[in-house]
Amino acid sequence: MSQYEAIQKSLIDAPKVWLVTGVAGFIGSNLLETLLKLNQTVVGLDNFATGFQHNLDEVQSLVSPEQWARFRFIEGDIRNLEDCQSACLGIDYVLHQAALGSVPRSIADPINTNSTNIDGFLNMLVAARDAKVASFTYAASSSTYGDHPALPKVEDTIGNPLSPYAVTKYVNELYADVFARTYGFHTIGLRYFNIFGKRQTPDGAYAAVIPKWTAAMIKGEDVYINGDGDTSRDFNFIENAVQANILAATANDEAKNQVYNVAVGGRTTLNTLFDALKEHLANNGVEYAKAPVYRDFRAGDVRHSQADISKIKNELGYEPKFNIIQGIEKAMPWYVKFLA
Repeated sequence: MSQYEAIQKSLIDAPKVWLVTGVAGFIGSNLLETLLKLNQTVVGLDNFATGFQHNLDEVQSLVSPEQWARFRFIEGDIRNLEDCQSACLGIDYVLHQAALGSVPRSIADPINTNSTNIDGFLNMLVAARDAKVASFTYAASSSTYGDHPALPKVEDTIGNPLSPYAVTKYVNELYADVFARTYGFHTIGLRYFNIFGKRQTPDGAYAAVIPKWTAAMIKGEDVYINGDGDTSRDFNFIENAVQANILAATANDEAKNQVYNVAVGGRTTLNTLFDALKEHLANNGVEYAKAPVYRDFRAGDVRHSQADISKIKNELGYEPKFNIIQGIEKAMPWYVKFLA
């Protein structure tokens, strides 16, 4: 039995109360679904800035009425300390996912990115500390590695941030470290690497590449590749990220006050990704005949990204179940059904 399987069994035997911020978003709604299926009690906080009611509606359709009754939703904003304090009351484990993501968004609007990702994060730290929650797990980011050229990325070695978004996620880690030293408040940061899967929106200027390209292919529209297509990323299926959050939340104190890479440890170029999406769409009855359209590199993007995941495997027992191809294969039926 893996560490994750053992933790799932223990949670079913002894349910906890969880707070998921950003619960109506992509990662938050997937966490909600998994936790409810484990018969946990979940409080969700969201202001619908980047989340959607239809994500919550879909989760409701996938769990039993008894499980859904264990969910309480608070429409609120992490930039409001009172909302954070209300949400943290009676909570065992916090999974803090709420943020304004996207490097381009942060370049276009650094003030709102800072307000949500730094002010909001500090509000959540204070509220969770004062509520004496058992654990606080937060969404960090691979963007923290910045311009450091070494591959794979190792947690202790970072470079200069390349965007306001990267700055905010690094500040989160600094605040978490200060709260550990100053208040004895334990946290774990999860540096996500390009997570993808169901309920990730393809819409808007700041959509992630996999849902955006897949939706374009389904509609027969052009697919745009920034640069020459040799830019590479460590794409990570959502179920791997859910596993990492649950392992982090339930980790012992020796594993806390750390940041961990959350990825599969692979590297896929954008050209390879394009071919994989095209192939798996065809396997689901959707043919795409166009070639990609290449354009300029995007400001603030790193050229290559790949994670070393030995630390999270050794310390938390993380074992990613899906590589990029397995993740695309599992996600594609959902994409075909919902992105058209």
